[in-house]
Amino acid sequence: MSEHERRFHSDGARLRAPERLALMEVPRVVALAREGIAVATVLDVGTGTGVFAEAFSGAGCTVTGLDPNPELLALARGFVPAAAFASGTAEKLPFADGSFDLVFLGHVLHETDEPGVALSEARRIASQRVAILEWPQEVGESGPPAGHRIAPSRVLSLAREAGFGSSRHVRLAFMDFYVLTP
Repeated sequence: MSEHERRFHSDGARLRAPERLALMEVPRVVALAREGIAVATVLDVGTGTGVFAEAFSGAGCTVTGLDPNPELLALARGFVPAAAFASGTAEKLPFADGSFDLVFLGHVLHETDEPGVALSEARRIASQRVAILEWPQEVGESGPPAGHRIAPSRVLSLAREAGFGSSRHVRLAFMDFYVLTP
């Protein structure tokens, strides 16, 4: 596992804390990510304990979760036995071009070593859409430090640089959500 300062370095229980799940609006995010397209296959990049892998699987999608942390992958396998899981990073996705209808990055873009490379890789893998959930720029009681957060203007700029045809930012109650079309 990379020891990059931005990578998640805590136990998996925090990732599934009820107060954190409430902030993420998981059902709404899954609905927004799938809105207007037929999604059969999903890659959940930075799956952690599989919160979103579980939600996408529950919505009838075939899900693959990817994470560099073997301990978190073991937890995810326990929570989402129907999903496939693999070790890897957002900057080097071990899948063929267009392998998934939807590539989802939930609270992972701010943890990447190179967010532009991560978005280019997500675009390469996604056949229909890339969806991103990120902590907002303002700092609250939860989430990463201010210096690790990415402003919406920066995410949209990185998306353009990565070659996305269109991108849209949606401000949720507590999070920033992005819909990118290859």
